[in-house]
Amino acid sequence: MPNDQTGAEAGVGSRLRRRRRALHLTLKDVAEQTGLTEGYLSQIERDQANASVRTLQRLCAVLKLSVGDLFAPPGAAASAVLRFSDTRGMAFGEGATKVKLTPGAFDHLEVLLGHFEPGGSTGVEPCTHGDSEEILLVLSGEVEVQVDGQVHRLSALDSIHYRSSSPHKVVETTGREEARVLWAIAPPTY
Repeated sequence: MPNDQTGAEAGVGSRLRRRRRALHLTLKDVAEQTGLTEGYLSQIERDQANASVRTLQRLCAVLKLSVGDLFAPPGAAASAVLRFSDTRGMAFGEGATKVKLTPGAFDHLEVLLGHFEPGGSTGVEPCTHGDSEEILLVLSGEVEVQVDGQVHRLSALDSIHYRSSSPHKVVETTGREEARVLWAIAPPTY
């Protein structure tokens, strides 16, 4: 019996297809990035071929998933509550950390909380990642956001939107206070 394409899908292939489409990638795009053929990818997505663990790792790297996300029980993502104590932060840039606030199973939206120490930044050079819509909202403190060479000074509750493919950089500007920001990215790029 074919998989129902609505709701939580149990099949690994259906999950891969849904994520690929959410990221606006074609089979050709994924094939080029993984070194697999479009035909084989199509068979995996239709649950007509089984993929090795290594193949799933390659696919998940491109689709920004963990292999575990593919095998989570259908009801596993049903809880609407994600406890902050269950999240893990990661250091990036200079004097900065970020925490992902959305589960990996979210295909269309990603929310990150960023913390910048005094003078902290996303890095020396502006960065790009994917081609998603991105909104940065300043929760506290003051930051300078550079997008495509233009500099914008933002304070608490100010926001800016841009494409994640545009070179961008965030810097805490006071040099004496911390800053917290919230990023909303659609579709996910991390």
